[in-house]
Amino acid sequence: MSDTAFEIKVIARIHTDLTSKFGIPRQSGLVEELEGIIVFEPEYRAAEALRGIEEWSHLWLIWQFSENIGEWSPTVRPPRLGGNERVGVFATRSPFRPNSMGLSCVRLLETEHTRDRGTVLRVAGADLMDGTPIFDIKPYLPLADCKPEASGGFTDTRQKRRVEAEIPDELADILPAEKLAALRALLSEDPRPAYQDDPERIYGFPYAGYEVRFRVEDGKAKVVDITPDKEHL
Repeated sequence: MSDTAFEIKVIARIHTDLTSKFGIPRQSGLVEELEGIIVFEPEYRAAEALRGIEEWSHLWLIWQFSENIGEWSPTVRPPRLGGNERVGVFATRSPFRPNSMGLSCVRLLETEHTRDRGTVLRVAGADLMDGTPIFDIKPYLPLADCKPEASGGFTDTRQKRRVEAEIPDELADILPAEKLAALRALLSEDPRPAYQDDPERIYGFPYAGYEVRFRVEDGKAKVVDITPDKEHL
């Protein structure tokens, strides 16, 4: 068998409301309210390449952990295990991999034909940062990809940490109304590192052109400030 290297090309990039790693859902499908737009690179904007894609409800995205290139470790500390217990990288979905590739299942909302960007795909449930390079897109096949009998390793035995999102009305009014549901869902996933639980610590992440700051106390993620992100002014 030949082990000749081949070039992997970026075919598209996804645009989302999350511009930093902090705050991104830890798996695809956890925040269905979070939408993204997949824009193809100019050489792959042939309309016929997407012929029939609207017949599928979900898609697999093969993409690049572009913020972790070259940073790999044989063992990692999954958040679900509290951030302290180590397991093998190939027994996890950690970004610290030899080839920095990610795999996500997203829901296809619609295709849109644009004049300047060709046909774009609007998707939901992505766990990708804004601008993430995409290597390939494949349809999700329920008859082959859905395995109800599958075991989930340590995710079957370790409870996921979730919190209740609390956004005061005066802060909620700062955001566009259509962005609120996704923000609540993102906060409910508790984006803090698993080993941190200081109720006085303030965390923040950029979202939809704003900087959202919050702290977690008594099982609630309480938003304390929402301000326009200076990089988007």
